Amino acid sequence: MEQRQLDNLRTWFDDYVAGFYGSDEYINASIKLKDDHSRRVRDEMLYLADHLGFGPDDRRTTEVIGLLHDIGRFEQFVTYRTFNDQRSVDHCLLALEVIEKTKVLDSVENEECRLIEKAVQYHGRKKLPESLNGQYLLFSKLIRDADKLDIYYVVTSYYKQHREEPENFMLEIEFPNEPWYSAGVLEDLLAGRRIDYNDLKTWNDAKLLQLGWVYDINFTATLDRIKQRGFLQMIIDFLPQNEDIRKAKEKIFGYVDARIEQQENVR
Repeated sequence: MEQRQLDNLRTWFDDYVAGFYGSDEYINASIKLKDDHSRRVRDEMLYLADHLGFGPDDRRTTEVIGLLHDIGRFEQFVTYRTFNDQRSVDHCLLALEVIEKTKVLDSVENEECRLIEKAVQYHGRKKLPESLNGQYLLFSKLIRDADKLDIYYVVTSYYKQHREEPENFMLEIEFPNEPWYSAGVLEDLLAGRRIDYNDLKTWNDAKLLQLGWVYDINFTATLDRIKQRGFLQMIIDFLPQNEDIRKAKEKIFGYVDARIEQQENVR
């Protein structure tokens, strides 16, 4: 991808997203959430690309994937007033429809276009298809890590906002804000298993799922960034302070520290 193509795509993204803002402040708040998220994920993609020593062409591709990965979220929320795929549509597949309908990638070489589309398509999957390999696998792993990095930032910010100013909180809460959590969700976390989104019943379950994302992080640089920013401790602080959560913290921090130490020993 040439720099000119990237510049045109940046302009297209700005114009496309701007078209979803209107007079409904509830919708505006959610559109801004994904607008800002997409730009920060772009930045996280560039951070990882630089860490992995990408050249200019691959670096530009990572930026495009970061900007487009959630491009279906805007139409999703305006149409259904939710970001919950189970209650609306698969936002990854909707993103592919937007890309095709708007022809935003028509000037991009076919192979690179397929690479971008596959990364967008698979970024929200529970797990990547085993058939993925080469550049398709690499860029899919990159967007999944970058996405989680920024979602950690987003959720810790709005957990704090909801606690301090619940009356001014304008974003969607997908699950009941109950004081309990599901035993099965905690069990999966402590066993090192990926938690199934369909098993979530409360907001605390969602927080436990977010702690468990560390099991699905691909690059040690991502884990190090998560740890340095303190996201895991922040989420733990918003959970009930009991023996279960103490064990969860011990498990999660032990896993992250072991992964980082293992990478340092390889150097």
